[in-house]
Amino acid sequence: MNPTPTGYYRDGRIVIERALAFGTGEVWDALTASERTARWIGPWSGDPSTGTIDLTMTAEEGSPTMPLRIDECDSPVRVAVSAGEGDDVWTLFGEVRSAGEGEVGSVIALSQVIDDPEKASAIGPGWEFYLDRLVAAETGGDPEAIDFDNYYPSMADYYRALPG
Repeated sequence: MNPTPTGYYRDGRIVIERALAFGTGEVWDALTASERTARWIGPWSGDPSTGTIDLTMTAEEGSPTMPLRIDECDSPVRVAVSAGEGDDVWTLFGEVRSAGEGEVGSVIALSQVIDDPEKASAIGPGWEFYLDRLVAAETGGDPEAIDFDNYYPSMADYYRALPG
């Protein structure tokens, strides 16, 4: 069964959120600590104080490594990174906040600047996939059991329509 898309479009970005029953510090570590990111997207290496790290995306074919420039880091609230060069730069944001009043835990939001509907049709399902892997990794599930084919192409039309 294919998951239902949850993303929305705000301020030129596709935003996808998940709630976790953990404090913001725990969720921040799941988003930023290499030993934790290794479980859902891949480990990173390098020294963040230099402004660049290398992320190995283990859920992608061939486990490619990509350099990420750290554009902003406001621990434990927000991180912004960029990948790529020239006209093909991806700007990504990870944000963590406490859950709403009367709720327990935290919310993690991944967002990406996207104005091209065709790019959105693939990128949106990708971030849904990765956030579900993060939730599985942090709640005792099996991230490897989450299949990208359940996200794409079934979510493509939904995300293609968001930037429009």
